[in-house]
Amino acid sequence: MGDAVQVPQSAMFKRAYKRIHQNQKADVDDAVADIVRNPTIGEARKGDLAGVFAHKFKCNDQLMLLAYEYDPGTRLLLLLGSHENFYRDLKR
Repeated sequence: MGDAVQVPQSAMFKRAYKRIHQNQKADVDDAVADIVRNPTIGEARKGDLAGVFAHKFKCNDQLMLLAYEYDPGTRLLLLLGSHENFYRDLKR
């Protein structure tokens, strides 16, 4: 793998990542690594959120979602959170 994939973060993702506990950050880092390796791991959203993918993963026995967009060279991390109000916040 000669090409390095860039992983920029949106301001909403950075804010959510900063608020989670230290032991949850390892699970989130693993999920981001999974997305970098295989960007089609998440479900494609439809309608207003076309082009956005949402990856579901367990974080301390709680279901978390990670929204992202990708192209061959980048994986833009958009939002991190639980399912409650996730898609409403993502539309902002």
